[in-house]
Amino acid sequence: MTQHAQLPELSPSTDSNLFAVAVEQLDIAANVIGLDDDMRRILSHCQRELTVNFPVEMDDGSVQVFTGYRVQHNASPGPTKGGIRYHESVDLSEIKALAMWMTWKCAVVGLPFGGAKGGVTVNPKQLSGNELQNLTRRFTTDISLLIGPHKDIPAPDVNTNSQIMAWVMDTYSMHVGYAAPAVVTGKPLVLGGSEGRTEATGRGCVFVIEAAARKLDLNLADSVTVVEGFGNAGSISAELMAELGSRVVAVSDSRGGIYNPAGLDLAAVEAHKARTGSVVEFAEADNISNAELLTLPCDVLIPAAMEHQITAENAPCIKARLIAEAANGPTTPEADAILYDRGVFVLPDILANAGGVTVSYFEWVQALQAFPWTLIEVNQRLHKIMDHSFDAVYGTAERYGIHMRTAALVRAIERVAELTRLRGIYP
Repeated sequence: MTQHAQLPELSPSTDSNLFAVAVEQLDIAANVIGLDDDMRRILSHCQRELTVNFPVEMDDGSVQVFTGYRVQHNASPGPTKGGIRYHESVDLSEIKALAMWMTWKCAVVGLPFGGAKGGVTVNPKQLSGNELQNLTRRFTTDISLLIGPHKDIPAPDVNTNSQIMAWVMDTYSMHVGYAAPAVVTGKPLVLGGSEGRTEATGRGCVFVIEAAARKLDLNLADSVTVVEGFGNAGSISAELMAELGSRVVAVSDSRGGIYNPAGLDLAAVEAHKARTGSVVEFAEADNISNAELLTLPCDVLIPAAMEHQITAENAPCIKARLIAEAANGPTTPEADAILYDRGVFVLPDILANAGGVTVSYFEWVQALQAFPWTLIEVNQRLHKIMDHSFDAVYGTAERYGIHMRTAALVRAIERVAELTRLRGIYP
């Protein structure tokens, strides 16, 4: 078996440019629709940026100070919405970019939310459960002046989950003196979570893959799929593609990837990862690097890991016919241009992974009304929204002769700009 390689982390120099990438994408779309300079200035800035440095008592009695962020990009559409991530690469530029992308993501699927994002610079795998809870509760306390059911609603993101959202909800509820289940989404079902939320990002991604395949005359039942990242979004996407008949030949995680051209037994891969903590060294596949995985021969490539994975360097080598971005920001603007020129059809992140925030919206509505929906209702409504959003973005791409990312941004920016103009500037 070949030696696997570590998934490259975002370097400080790369990460510090992430917000510049987001603004560059905004400018590209703004040029298409002739957006005026005043509105460009408004939309290219985040409305609120909170940085907190907070102490946490560790299990050994020592105290460590962590840095966290909560950023709200634009609240014109309504309360802001966005996940909280725990990762060593988190910095303010990354969180600002992700908050801006959340604004566009909510707008492209027509949700009444603006965009926000939060994060803590930490490797949560080095913390005990008690330390993780202490960190979460103290971080929640420090950002509590910004969040609220009608102000800003956090959700899970990289390295956070339903348990962490339960701690956020409980901490906020203790501050206000009553249970406030609508303050977060992605909660456990028993605390007011939604059916289908765990699978929503991957399911929404596969819904738009199906819609795109119809346009491309791509038979998914006779296709080959590669998935970078085998966390929540990646593993669910892989399983749902396999259910459609696609042969999933490669998956990966932060330690590396595995490849079997005959197809992977995904249940066995899941079991192997549960035992060992990684997909690598799976007996029925060869180890490969994440870099190698991205350029494997396939019909559908699903990047579901971190940002800046598809670049000008590897874009010319990508063999996929269709790329569906289950991750946020995996493709650089330079790579976008190369892929478009090569005829690779890209489903951009703000469309392809909007299933998560869409079902988060469903969860928020259910929590406010204290009226749960069934799984069938959730999935039917999600399918309808994802299909409608794909058709609208595809139509915009055809009308302007642009690739799908710019088309999605055009659709989103037009909506947010209209809302911002109608509300005006106060005072």
